[in-house]
Amino acid sequence: MSPMSRESPSLRASPGHLDHREAENLTRVSEFVLLGLSEEPDLQPLLFGLFFSMYLITVLGNLLIILAVSSDSHLHMPIYFFLANLSFVDICFTSTTIPKMLVNIETQSKVICYEGCITQIYFLILFAVLDVFLLTVMAYDRFVDICHPLHYTVITHPWLCGLLLLVSWITCILNSLLQSLMVLKLSFCADLQIPHFFCELNQMIQLACSDTFLNNMVMYFCSSPAWWWSFHWYPLLILQDRFLHTCNVLCSGEV
Repeated sequence: MSPMSRESPSLRASPGHLDHREAENLTRVSEFVLLGLSEEPDLQPLLFGLFFSMYLITVLGNLLIILAVSSDSHLHMPIYFFLANLSFVDICFTSTTIPKMLVNIETQSKVICYEGCITQIYFLILFAVLDVFLLTVMAYDRFVDICHPLHYTVITHPWLCGLLLLVSWITCILNSLLQSLMVLKLSFCADLQIPHFFCELNQMIQLACSDTFLNNMVMYFCSSPAWWWSFHWYPLLILQDRFLHTCNVLCSGEV
C-alpha cells in the first residue's frame, strides 16, 4: 500500500473532532457588538446629548401624566386609567434601549453580553406589544363611549378595566417569553455585529447559523396581519363609520 493511500488514526478522527469543536464554537457566544447609529467620533457627543434630552423629556412627561391622573379625582375614569398605564409602559419601553445606548457612547464601548441582549429583546417585545394592546383597549373605550353613551358607565366597570389590563399584560408576557426562548435555542457564529443600537429580534435571527425556520414561523404568527387587523383596527373603523354617519345626520338635519 502506497504512503499516499494510508490514513493515520488522527486524520480519520479529525472530522468528528472538528465538527464537535465547530458545534462548541457556534454555541459559545458571550457577547454581541452594537454598531449604533454612527461610527464617526465627532458625532458621538451630539448623539449623546440628543438622545439623553429626548429620554429625559419622555420620562418626565409620562411621569407628569401619571401624577396628574393619580392626584386629580376628576381624572379617575377608564380612559385616563389606561392613559396612565400607557405612560408607564412608554417609560419602560424607552428605558429598555436608550440607557444602554448612552452608556455605550459614554464608555466608547459597543459590546453587549449575550444575557443582556436576550433580556433586552424580551423587554423590548413585551413593552412594544403591550403599548399596542393598551392603545387598542383605549380605542374600545372610545367606541363604547361614542356608540353606547347611555351604557358607558355600566359597561366600563372598574373590574372590567382591570381585567382588560391584566389580560393584556399576560398575553404580552407569554408572547415575549415565547420568542425570547426561541432565540435561546439558536446557535451563532463568531464576530457578531448588530447594525442597531439595541438587540432586535429579526436581526438576531438573521445572524444565527442554525436553522431559523421555526423562529421565523413563530415571529410571523405573532405578528400575523390577520388577527392584528381584526383586533386592533376593527374598532377604529367602526368609530370612523359611526362618526361619518353622525355627521351626515347632523348635516341632513340642518338642511
